[in-house]
Amino acid sequence: MTPKRWRRVATLVVTGLCTAYIIWKIDLGATVRVLVHAQPAWWLLSLAIMAGSVWPMAWRWQRLLAARGVDDSLRWLVRAYFVGYAAGQVLPTSLGGDASRIYETTRRHPGAGGAAAGTVLLERALGGTATLVLAAVGFALAVGRYDVGGYLWVELAFVVAAVGLGVLLFSTRLHGPMQRVRPLLRALRVERPLREVYLALHAFRRDVGLLAAMFALTLVVQAVRVLAIWCAGKAVGVDLSPRPYYVMGPLLFLVMLVPFTVNGLAVRESFFVSFLGALGVAADPAFATGFLFFVVTIALSLPGAAIVAREALRAT
Repeated sequence: MTPKRWRRVATLVVTGLCTAYIIWKIDLGATVRVLVHAQPAWWLLSLAIMAGSVWPMAWRWQRLLAARGVDDSLRWLVRAYFVGYAAGQVLPTSLGGDASRIYETTRRHPGAGGAAAGTVLLERALGGTATLVLAAVGFALAVGRYDVGGYLWVELAFVVAAVGLGVLLFSTRLHGPMQRVRPLLRALRVERPLREVYLALHAFRRDVGLLAAMFALTLVVQAVRVLAIWCAGKAVGVDLSPRPYYVMGPLLFLVMLVPFTVNGLAVRESFFVSFLGALGVAADPAFATGFLFFVVTIALSLPGAAIVAREALRAT
C-alpha cells in the first residue's frame, strides 16, 4: 500500500470512528436546539480573539524571516496567514495552512525556500512549545481538581517529547548520530529538503534573544486564544470557568494537528464531547461548543478564500 493510499485509509478510519462516537453520544434534536439558542455575542467574541491573533503571529513570522535575510511587509504576511486558513479547510488539518504559506513565500522570494520552510516550521515549533507550556500549567491546575483521567498524562507525555525535540533540533552534539540516518533519507528522496529545513532551524540557535522574545509573544497569544474556546462554550451555556479550558485548550490545539482528517473534522468534536463530558457537561452542549469553534475556523478562512478568488479573477 502506497503512503498516499495508507493516509486515505487512515483518514476514513479515524473520521469514521470519531463520527460513530459522536452519533452514539449526542441527541441530534437536542443539539440543534442548543445551537439555535446560542448567544451570538459570545461567538463573535470568540471570532474576534482568533482573528485578532493573526496580526501578532504575522509580525512574529516577519521577525523570523528578517533574521534569515527575507524581508516582507506585515500586510502581505497577514494575507498569507488568512490564505493559509483557507487552505486548511481543504488540506489535512492546520499543517495544510503551513504548506500553503511555505509555497507562497517561496514563489514570492525565489531561492528562499529553506528560509520559508524553516521559519514556518519554527513558528509551529514555538506554537507547539508554548502550547505545551500551557499544558504543563494546565496539568498543575488539574491535578486533584478535575477528573479528566488519561488526558493529563497525555499532556505530560507531549511536554517530555517537546523537550526531546528541542534538544534534537538545536544540539550540536547530535550531529554525528544524525548522520547515520542520511542513507535512509537519501533513499526516500527527502534528504535535501529536510537538510535545508534542519539547517534553517538550526541557524536560529545563534539568535537566542530573538527566540526568547518570539516565544514570550507566542505564549501570550496562545493563552489568549484559549479564551476563544471558552467563549464558544459560554455561547451555548457551558458554565465553566476559563481554568479547565487551560487544561483542554493545549490538547485541542494538538488534536487539530492530527494529519488524518480534513480540518480536524469529527476528531475535534469528539474531543470536545469526551473532555467536557468528563467535567460533567452534557454531550449536546459539549458537541455544540466544538461545532461553534469549528464555525469560527470557517469564518477565519473566508477572507483568505476571497483573496484567492479575487486574485484568480485578476489573472484571467
